[in-house]
Amino acid sequence: MNADFLAILEFWEREKGISKDVLVAAVQESLVSAAKKAVGPARELRCIIDPKTGDIRAFAKLIVADKVISKHDQISLNEARKKKADAQIGEELEVEVTPTGFGRIAAQYAKQALLSQVRRAEKALIFDEFKDRVGDIISGTVRRFERSDVIMDLGRYEALLPNRERVPTEEYQVGERIRCYVKAVENGPHGPEIILSRAAPEFVLKLFKLEVSEISNGTVEVKGCAREPGFRTKLAVYSRDPKVDPVGACVGLRGQRVKNIVRELNNEKMDIIKWDPNIKTYLTNALAPAILKSMEVDEANHAVKILVDESQLSLAIGKRGQNARLAHRLTGWAVNIDAEHVATIGIEGKVQHAVEAFAAVPGVTREMAEALVNTGFHALEDVVTQAEENDLKEIPQIGEQAGAVLAAIKEAAKSGSLASALA
Repeated sequence: MNADFLAILEFWEREKGISKDVLVAAVQESLVSAAKKAVGPARELRCIIDPKTGDIRAFAKLIVADKVISKHDQISLNEARKKKADAQIGEELEVEVTPTGFGRIAAQYAKQALLSQVRRAEKALIFDEFKDRVGDIISGTVRRFERSDVIMDLGRYEALLPNRERVPTEEYQVGERIRCYVKAVENGPHGPEIILSRAAPEFVLKLFKLEVSEISNGTVEVKGCAREPGFRTKLAVYSRDPKVDPVGACVGLRGQRVKNIVRELNNEKMDIIKWDPNIKTYLTNALAPAILKSMEVDEANHAVKILVDESQLSLAIGKRGQNARLAHRLTGWAVNIDAEHVATIGIEGKVQHAVEAFAAVPGVTREMAEALVNTGFHALEDVVTQAEENDLKEIPQIGEQAGAVLAAIKEAAKSGSLASALA
């Protein structure tokens, strides 16, 4: 049994990464409770395990007495002198009290306590190993599902991919190998937990840092990242070196760098834009390819009102408002996008406009202006090029004043002092 016991300790040392000395100490502690059952409540009872042979022995400190009243606390002088020749009454003597078959009994009794100690030591190892790995990307295998959470196998340890950190468009299969971002290592009620994420914006940032050398060496700086996991990510980048194009560095030759990242994100759309300290330029880049007509910046409320053509409105806002929402998260400014409404003049408006233009000519009354428009003259130029004095005389409202009216209209058209009516 002892050989098997040692083999188990060695197996755990290899598989769990827990030192054999720590395991032996845990076993010794757990065996004390077993020894108290087998031996009794002896004074200062302790157990030791021979790390070479696996033998389990129990010891207690007994007081040498002339007459033994409590066998758990005392030892007779004769028995004491068999173990120590010069033993004296009242002396404290450590004596082996290992009962027959104690190794088997103790191993059975201590099993649960030992497993608890091992789990505690294993959890301490998890925390020590992963507390400095927050922010790294690791690879693991899907082991099982607990409700909507995914339990990942990292080799010696398990980690949790909570439902809130999953990408809604992704489905995982048991045995599938995936890469995740180490978001946190928390001390929960059941010990340390490794919290993973595939939905965090930091996951995208870390992928770019691994893929784009200019980001890792600091030449290109990521100024902002906004993400709707599984659908679209906007990344704002800036180059400290004017000779380096930050967007081109992230995209890579023939788009290879960004393709590798998009593949890892299961074809999530990726917008890489150039950061600019001017909010107008920054937002124009963030909302591209939509064409913006005008922009009003409210510095006090950190808000921007943008007008676009009606044909560009859906493109600027994006599907279910996604483009505008991501632009808001990326820049930190409230973004309000509206269509520019162009006023259209109907027939009645054109007639009224023409009447006003004729009536503005000196010597032409409003009644004459209305008569001219009703006759078919819609602009000053129409009268100059198409009408003669006799034509105007036939209009009852003008009559004998036709010459003066015609001259006045020609003068107004020639000087250009009046705006012509709409044709």
